[in-house]
Amino acid sequence: MTTTTQTRPTTWIDACPTHRLHPEDGLAILLPDHTQIALFRTRDGHLYAVDNIDPYTGAAVISRGIVGDRAGEPTVASPMLKNVFSLRTGQSLDDTGVHLSTWPVRQGRTTVQIATRAKENTP
Repeated sequence: MTTTTQTRPTTWIDACPTHRLHPEDGLAILLPDHTQIALFRTRDGHLYAVDNIDPYTGAAVISRGIVGDRAGEPTVASPMLKNVFSLRTGQSLDDTGVHLSTWPVRQGRTTVQIATRAKENTP
């Protein structure tokens, strides 16, 4: 007996115009399924998309967090309790049992786009 796994095709949605996403500033994005995403561009131009909901407080504030790095790892610190998360993996750098989901993100000619299917949960 053969088992087949069906996967939905990746759907890229326009998150914001390219010129609206400034280095080290976050933008809150609402996906069509009402998931809140925090979108970031680091000073070196890399794009990241993670959950906007702070897992410690339940507040939609990660997009207002402080962007930085810890030993070369791009990070965002929640503005409420200052918990630090990797922008690459979503993993909390302060508590190994906590993480944010991440989404693939890319830059088109005039827009930054987020993939709506491929939500990654990296513990």
